[in-house]
Amino acid sequence: MKYVDEYRDGGLAREIAAKICAEATPERAYHFMEFCGGHTHAIFRYGIPDLLPDNVKMIHGPGCPVCVLPIPRLDAAIELAVTHGVTLCSYGDMLRVPGSRKRSLLKAKAEGADVRMVYSCMDALRIAQENPEKEVVFFAIGFETTTPPTALVINQAKKLGLKNFTVYCNHVLTPAAISNILESPEVRELGVLPLDGFVGPAHVSTVIGSQPYHYFAEEYQKPVVIAGFEPLDVLQAILMLVRQINEGRAEVENEFSRAVTYMGNSRAKQVVADTFELRRSFEWRGLGVVPYSALKIKDSLSEFDAEKRFIVDYRSTRENKSCECGAILRGVKSPRDCTLFGDPCTPENPLGSCMVSSEGACAAYYSYGRYQERTFATDQSHPAA
Repeated sequence: MKYVDEYRDGGLAREIAAKICAEATPERAYHFMEFCGGHTHAIFRYGIPDLLPDNVKMIHGPGCPVCVLPIPRLDAAIELAVTHGVTLCSYGDMLRVPGSRKRSLLKAKAEGADVRMVYSCMDALRIAQENPEKEVVFFAIGFETTTPPTALVINQAKKLGLKNFTVYCNHVLTPAAISNILESPEVRELGVLPLDGFVGPAHVSTVIGSQPYHYFAEEYQKPVVIAGFEPLDVLQAILMLVRQINEGRAEVENEFSRAVTYMGNSRAKQVVADTFELRRSFEWRGLGVVPYSALKIKDSLSEFDAEKRFIVDYRSTRENKSCECGAILRGVKSPRDCTLFGDPCTPENPLGSCMVSSEGACAAYYSYGRYQERTFATDQSHPAA
């Protein structure tokens, strides 16, 4: 398949890995964060850590919108479905995320609430059209990738004159999260994070382009390489980051040039600008309150804003004391550092958001990384003759 199979060539992967090993200076360590959960899964699925030298470390960032949604926002969605009796529509991963007291939208559905899984926001709009007697709320989450479709569906609802459709908006912004990781005092309380550069997100960048990342390269002197999700994409991005570090550069480079441009998708950005505005602050799970890091529906479209139509109670809630999702999202700890990982916290019984989401670091590590580590430990204890 064009643009897929050729980026999974094992021989080319070994060649790029050999270049990384040859060019990575043995006297120093390289710490690179992949922001996007899709990259985390690619790294584990294709065994990329096994191809890297010991001094090149990958740090798993908060790049999963399900993982970073704070419990009070999820509790509010459950309240909409249970207390207000709306038909709540959202994507599949969101239904299983545990809120306070281990409640979830899936459990609320089992108890009788009208909670529905949809594959797109247009499905929610169709449900509203087909059920004019019901209040239908679309639980919108995601980074810049999923924001344009939500904007389009809000404008479509306006054109149709729908009175029973609203959106519970939880869209968040990638650049603000990167800034928070680099400078927030609240985040630093979780530990010291050595970080030399970023593997920039792919899907997000198809919308916003590579231009927004230049600020980080210039202000923080951290190189960014935007990469696709295939194994050769990730390996090439790591090689490009190693070369930047070795040459003392801090620039934005675009490995994913087959899909990402400098300015991104101008039409998508315009519909977002016409529909949403910045929130002054927004809480991220694991990162705390991040200024100007999320979007809300403009007042001119407030009739489609669920937070304006319904009164919801945002109660502060403490995380499970043993769950390390906050530190894992921050990159300070890895999934294996959590005492709950694997037992009792599994994809079938998720206790934290990093495990429940298909793009979460814990889910990726559970599916792939734990086997690689076990194999590595066995090889170390039984070296070849």
